[in-house]
Amino acid sequence: LAIPLRSYTKPFIVMAAIPFGIVGVILGHLILGITFTTTAILGILGLSGVVVNDSLVMIDSIDRRVRDGTPVRTAIIEGAKGRFRPIMLTSVTTFLGFMPLILETAIQAQYLRPFAASLGFGIMITTAILMVLIPALYSIRLGLIRAPDQTPEPAATTSA
Repeated sequence: LAIPLRSYTKPFIVMAAIPFGIVGVILGHLILGITFTTTAILGILGLSGVVVNDSLVMIDSIDRRVRDGTPVRTAIIEGAKGRFRPIMLTSVTTFLGFMPLILETAIQAQYLRPFAASLGFGIMITTAILMVLIPALYSIRLGLIRAPDQTPEPAATTSA
């Protein structure tokens, strides 16, 4: 990812949302009472691809605005706003598409339920976090968000 993005830090921003997807997977399995199996791990692999794709789409949107001369802060805000609807609609329709399989009770479906639960719940949790995380990390990368000055104030001295 470093070569196409022309940066060593952007790939870390892109992949930063993957661990949050795993949290969504765990929550989904706990909520539904589905056991964590090998097919659930395959769902996590698929989820990682979706998360990376959504992150790349948002970073590309921000980068295009910066290249066009938009001030960086405005580019980040507009880039996130501009990609919100497409990313959210894709994620919601994917989740809704997996719902029949997630809720299926037939014996034949039990093999794929962990896969569908991993992908479905992981996408929903990650999408919500991604919309905040990627712009925030991009702002930190560009130095728009700085840590408060950590220099201690001089202690008041009293002369007695």
